[in-house]
Amino acid sequence: MLQLLALIGRWSLTPVLTLGRAGLFLANTILWTFTPPLKVKRLIKQIYFIGSRSITIVSLTGTFTGMVLALETFYAMKKFGAEALLGPTVALSMIRELGPVISALMITARAGSALTAEIGIMRITEQIDALELMALNPYRYLIVPNILAGLISFPLLAALFDVTGIYGGYLVGVKLLGLSPGTYFGEMKSFVDMQEILHGTYKSIAFGLLVTWTCCYCGYYTGYGAEGVSKATTRAVVVSSVLILIGDYVLTSLLF
Repeated sequence: MLQLLALIGRWSLTPVLTLGRAGLFLANTILWTFTPPLKVKRLIKQIYFIGSRSITIVSLTGTFTGMVLALETFYAMKKFGAEALLGPTVALSMIRELGPVISALMITARAGSALTAEIGIMRITEQIDALELMALNPYRYLIVPNILAGLISFPLLAALFDVTGIYGGYLVGVKLLGLSPGTYFGEMKSFVDMQEILHGTYKSIAFGLLVTWTCCYCGYYTGYGAEGVSKATTRAVVVSSVLILIGDYVLTSLLF
């Protein structure tokens, strides 16, 4: 009986301890973010790694997402005689929901996993311990540039996803299905305003924080050996993806 209670207690305490350690990790990161000097060269390098090197996959994914969305939406709207609203429907869907969420998932798969593996390898090879011995704070050198790079890169990549998705919908709706170009773009002015764009931007910023925080945390506290790094990388991608979907629901309920 006591062993069963101990097992239940261990299962209950482990998530609480993990959340507490993750919260302290984020608090330390925020503290060192506002403690000069900022590692500008490291920040630029991480913006290039997270942002610039994700342009191709985000653009490709955005284009085909917009094409599929336009194709499915057109035939659904045709039943109600509302084909003229294809453009606003694609634009609002991309800006509000699909742009921030899918672009964040793509960045997590490409860059988030690499961040976790990089920091994890530095942990098991004792490079992080070496930084501390050289009086270099690992938060300032490793974590802060990654978080700031995510906060900058995620909204820009989501905007790129939105634009490529809208033009992907244009290719299908106008070039393939014969909708008028003026109808496709003209109706957007009546339905898409700055508030919708800001809502999508807020989501992207939140996802940038969640993904970089989770991936850096999993890498920083990885287990030892190749198996530990692989488990930390898998855990980072899975947890980040789940947090994106949960955060999307929470933000949608708060913003709309």
